[in-house]
Amino acid sequence: MTGSAFGGEVSEFYQRFRRGYPAAVGDALTAAFTLTRDDVVLDLGCGTGQLTRVLAPRVGAVLGMDPEPAMLDQARKAGSPPNVSWLLGADSDVGALTPALGPRRLGAVTVAQALHWMDHATLFAAARPLLRPRGGVAVVTNGEPLWLQDAAWSAALREVVSSYLGTPLHRTCGTDETSQSRYADALSSAGYSVDSLVVSYDAPLNVEEIVGGVFSAMSPAQLPAIEARTAFTQRVREALSPFGPLREQVRVRVLTGTR
Repeated sequence: MTGSAFGGEVSEFYQRFRRGYPAAVGDALTAAFTLTRDDVVLDLGCGTGQLTRVLAPRVGAVLGMDPEPAMLDQARKAGSPPNVSWLLGADSDVGALTPALGPRRLGAVTVAQALHWMDHATLFAAARPLLRPRGGVAVVTNGEPLWLQDAAWSAALREVVSSYLGTPLHRTCGTDETSQSRYADALSSAGYSVDSLVVSYDAPLNVEEIVGGVFSAMSPAQLPAIEARTAFTQRVREALSPFGPLREQVRVRVLTGTR
């Protein structure tokens, strides 16, 4: 996993515009791994802490780990629950946690909207020795990308962004069925008992939220220049105007592998 794509202003857009997770997702993870206040959870690829903060009230401590310093800076600025620690590190650094944990083991390793940046098979194997019995790994995806949803407004957005970038948009960020099946097979091959569930909800969207969400998925080099952002926003506004009040149908997929 590399952090360079999420530096600078991108981390600010990520904190402001990426959706958090409903309480039902925290409840599902708590039930899947029987998490208690005695547990420590590693939220790997934590970004600016959207899932980290949902987990914090349910366990003893959460380690939010990310390879991008700017993302962790934004996480701290957004406010840290007292039982959260922010760590600089990537999936390849997970094994280095063993000395710090000592005899203690993790209740879970969560990866939210980030596994597509990682070597998932190597990670699943490396995480296993760190987990207590009945602990596990959870892969969480927070809905399909804004530009790949099954809605007319999403198709219109895709045309605008594809035109701006000069290339078609295909990347699913691990939300597609093929990726989910690949992750499930890898968990099973690593010796985990695999299960899955979906938490669904819908929420209103406005153009500023959509543009901010798009910017949060660009690299710093891809972001429009500051003086060009008003024009970009207007293009999106005009493209989406025929579709009236906008709503996003969000499917949070939770794939679990229990040790």
